[in-house]
Amino acid sequence: SSGAQGTAIANALVRAGAEVVFITGPTEVSLPVGARVVKILTADEMFAAVHEALPCDVAIFAAAVADWRVASQSKSKIKKTNGKLPVIDLTENRDILASIAKMDEGRPALVIGFAAETDDLLANAKAKFAQKGCDWIFANDVSPENSIMGGVENAVTLITSSGSEIWERMSKDDVAIKVVQKITETLGRG
Repeated sequence: SSGAQGTAIANALVRAGAEVVFITGPTEVSLPVGARVVKILTADEMFAAVHEALPCDVAIFAAAVADWRVASQSKSKIKKTNGKLPVIDLTENRDILASIAKMDEGRPALVIGFAAETDDLLANAKAKFAQKGCDWIFANDVSPENSIMGGVENAVTLITSSGSEIWERMSKDDVAIKVVQKITETLGRG
């Protein structure tokens, strides 16, 4: 992901007066102004940084962290051998969103995830919502023809335990403002 939606949300939270810790992998998007920025390179580093940033009131997971990583890195170049493809074993990255959403102690009051999907948007997002244990999931269709990934606009569907709410396509900044408004309403702050 480009990081644009997460950065827009962080900027909107800062403007609303929140203290923001922004944990990010490499991105070409400008970093949020007024947030404490923590730069990471790997999913393992992001997992550790998120847990180190606790406690917090609201945790928002907008990063598109890879589900898989190479199980072990070769210490030397993997050479071509008679046209045979190398076998590369994969292992699953730890689930950062679920690890926070399912905390027994110190869980944030509101845990929010994003479901970037290319197929069966609502079905996959609802399954992710149920599996992760978070309070909200924002589902967005990132199929190439939608120009969402890396674009300036987004169209999301908010999924909660009480149902879903479609947010029509708008700028990522406007999505961020609506996210902050929804958080404020939910937590009774403002």
